[in-house]
Parts: sequence; structure tokens; C-alpha cells
Amino acid sequence: MTSHDVVSRVRRLAGTRKVGHAGTLDPMATGLLLLGVNDATRLLHYLVGLDKEYTATIRLGWGTTTDDAEGEPLTPASAETVAGVDDTAISNGIRDLTGDLEQVPSSVSAIKVDGKRAYHRVRGGETVELAARSVRVSEFEQLAVRRDGASIDVDVRVAVSSGTYVRALARDLGAALGVGGHLTALRRTRVGRFPVTDASALEPLDVAATIVGAADAARSALPVVELDPAAAIDLGHGKRIAAPADAPAATPIAAIVGDRLVAVVERRGDQFRVLTGFPDGGAA
Repeated sequence: MTSHDVVSRVRRLAGTRKVGHAGTLDPMATGLLLLGVNDATRLLHYLVGLDKEYTATIRLGWGTTTDDAEGEPLTPASAETVAGVDDTAISNGIRDLTGDLEQVPSSVSAIKVDGKRAYHRVRGGETVELAARSVRVSEFEQLAVRRDGASIDVDVRVAVSSGTYVRALARDLGAALGVGGHLTALRRTRVGRFPVTDASALEPLDVAATIVGAADAARSALPVVELDPAAAIDLGHGKRIAAPADAPAATPIAAIVGDRLVAVVERRGDQFRVLTGFPDGGAA
């Protein structure tokens, strides 16, 4: 099931076309997908860049054309080479892939190359080379190791910055160990401060009963400034209002009055200016 499939189903359940998501999940992946409904879709832009946490299984022994189990297998390492990869080597490889990295994304990704998605180019027979990008792997924890001779399965938990490809971590770990590697399972367990344990199952889904108010969602995702009613009216009309000196600069801030999201703002000098307004409070 794709993320677009989920959006289509929620559109039917919610009775509105205005549904979007805050970050695609690969079709093979499970776990958390953040959705916005009606005017709250305007908030999704500010959720896409939140850090994320996953559990995953990396299979060492061979790579694939897509760096996951959906791709064609590449030449496998010999059983002797795989057997020579001990637990210490795996732990050291994981340690070396923790922190600030320059990561080359998987070629089968949604990144655009000259206006066309990389995965479309690859599936069309083109060779695609993507530039490395700066990412941060803040946590990379080995949970379990299982061996069957031809391969080694490593269960892991990773916390990463937005834009990090867990498939690429599997590929790079396998390359560093000299045996190849790819991803066989992936589950997103957290986006920012939204945990999968707070999510509702898609089947069945009562949209009205499970909606989180836009103000509450913004509080979980952004710094917050609490407004008085007069300032909320001015901001709602697009006016600039005074910003406290300790408000963070050059970052989106949720401007809230009571339980209503008025706008996402940015501090410029000693004033707040509106980045995105929510005339109805983003009630849905």
C-alpha cells in the first residue's frame, strides 16, 4: 500500500478532497503516516522536516538494485566471507554510520533529476548518480543478530534527520563490511514528537474521532507563542505584531490563542510576520 493509497482512502472516509500527508512511506514500509485534513493540510509543510525514528532489518550478504528487498539481487558474497563478519565488526560498522554523514541517497528514490523522479529514470533503464547530502543519524542501535550461513539479519533502531535513507544505511553498512547489504523490513515509529503508539489503525478508521486539533499538532511540532485576543485578530488580518526578544529567529513558530492555531509566523527583528495563516484555526 502506498502513501497515496492511504490518502485516497482517508479522503473517502473524511468526505473531502483536502487530505495530504507529511512524508512518504515506501510501499514495503509500515508504521506512522501523518495526515492533514481540510485547512490543516497547510500545517504539513512544517511537519515534513521533523526528525524520524525507525525499526528495520538489514540483511547482510548481498545488495540489491534498490537497496531493499523489492530490487533485483546483486552478486552475493561467499559464505566464507559472510562467516568472517563477526558481531564486533557489525557494531563497529554501525558506530561509523552514526552522527553527521554525507549520504548518497538510493538511486531508486523520489529525488528529482532534471525534473524527473530518480526512480522513474532508473526503471526506464537509465543510470542515475545522485549527489551526497548532509544527514544526521543521531541514534543507530543494534537490537539483534541472526545468522543462517549465507546471510546475516541485523535488527536495528535508528533516529535520523529528515531526508535520511535507511535503505542507504543498509547499503553502506554492507559495503563497509565487504559483503553487501539491503533492507528487508522497515517500520516508522516516530515523527518528531508524534509516536506510532498514538496513531489509529487505518482499518477501521473513524476520522472525526481520531482527528488531532491543528493547535495541538503545532504544539508538538513547533516552538509556540501564546497570543492575547487582540494580537490574534491583528495577526489574522495579516498584520505584523510585536515579538518578544527571546523568541527564536529564522524558524517557524506556531502562534496560538487558546486552542486555536492563528498562524505559523517567523520573527523578523522585533516583529512576527505571517508565513501561513489559518483563518478557521485549522480546526480539522
